[in-house]
Amino acid sequence: MKLRTRILKAHPATLILASFLLAIIAGMLMLKLPISIKTGYLPWVDALFTATSAVCVTGLVVVDTGSYFTVFGQCVILALIQIGGLGVMTISVALFRWIGRSISFRHRMVMQDLFAHTPREDIFGLVKSIVLFTLGAEVIGAVLLTIHWSRELPFLHAVYTAVFHSVSAFCNAGFALFSDSMVRYSDNLLLNTTVCSLIMVGGIGFPVLYDLQSWFERRKEKRVRLSIQTKTVLMTTLILIASGALMFAFLERQALGNAPSLAHRILAPLFQSITCRTAGFNTVDITSLRDATLAMMIFLMFFGASPGSCGGGVKTTTLALLTAFTVSRVRRRRRVNMFKKSIPSETVTRSVSLILVSIGIIGVVLFLILVGDFAGDPKVTGPQRSFLVYFFETVSAFGTVGLSMGITPELKTW
Repeated sequence: MKLRTRILKAHPATLILASFLLAIIAGMLMLKLPISIKTGYLPWVDALFTATSAVCVTGLVVVDTGSYFTVFGQCVILALIQIGGLGVMTISVALFRWIGRSISFRHRMVMQDLFAHTPREDIFGLVKSIVLFTLGAEVIGAVLLTIHWSRELPFLHAVYTAVFHSVSAFCNAGFALFSDSMVRYSDNLLLNTTVCSLIMVGGIGFPVLYDLQSWFERRKEKRVRLSIQTKTVLMTTLILIASGALMFAFLERQALGNAPSLAHRILAPLFQSITCRTAGFNTVDITSLRDATLAMMIFLMFFGASPGSCGGGVKTTTLALLTAFTVSRVRRRRRVNMFKKSIPSETVTRSVSLILVSIGIIGVVLFLILVGDFAGDPKVTGPQRSFLVYFFETVSAFGTVGLSMGITPELKTW
């Protein structure tokens, strides 16, 4: 009873964190089972890392998912990705409603914290829409990817591969069953467009999708308008994707110019721009990119996806608010305005604080990695000791992106 009382009195943020920790521990224990591994031995730290990366839909790996884990182990990872993408509390609320149990006020408060701008009385409708939309998007993505992989794999294998990558893409996880991620399919139109669409829909945020659905259903009513958050997310997302693709094409113009096909030259910049928004798949070799391109990708990974989505980062709305705040100060205006609406000073202050805290966390973790890994080892030379490589990997982990320059499997336990 004491435990139940503590749970009921716990802060919503504490419940969310605790639910993720429990999912990570359960996943770690299942990945340690002999049935999860094809051959060899999986150290505890690797099992913990893999489970954490899956639940947090990050995509950084220390062992190759396709060749190291059995189908059972891969299904465990897939389940953890789905749990992390939807959110443990979202799934629990949906299950409670499905079996006819009432939802406690504390659970409602947790959901309110997850989707802060949504009215509390509409939480149940939001959760239902989230689950149905997620399953629908993943099924459509799996069907399209099955069409692609059925050309080179047995049908059942193609279906399994399609389902795995559809869920991984929608949840912005970045886990792939191929050692080179999606590099071998860099010029395939069907796969690229399907994966990119799943990444964008999964990263745009469930509250935005819910708002768009409500607007579409009631668009004939003159007073029905999209929320400021929806407008901000859509505009910022479009600008980041377009500018990222153009910058990638410009910075890597020499390498793209030598590409074997026109499709690769068009699809590669767009795919990399979208995947930097916390997805983690890649259709080009990240280690072959120029430093300027990597710096641009770090910027995209830092801000990441949108609030209430499967993705990470400090969010697109934070970038938009920071930009609006800077413009208002340059123009010596006391209020921050977006779409002809004044933004509360508390919201602006919270966004600025979030960025400062995030930069601080990245700085501390980067320093610890540099101190605890190869620093001071005279035997290690070459690109492994590049500051940019460690910086890229750290921001990728912080933004739950999963793009890697290949040093994660080589990192020490520290």
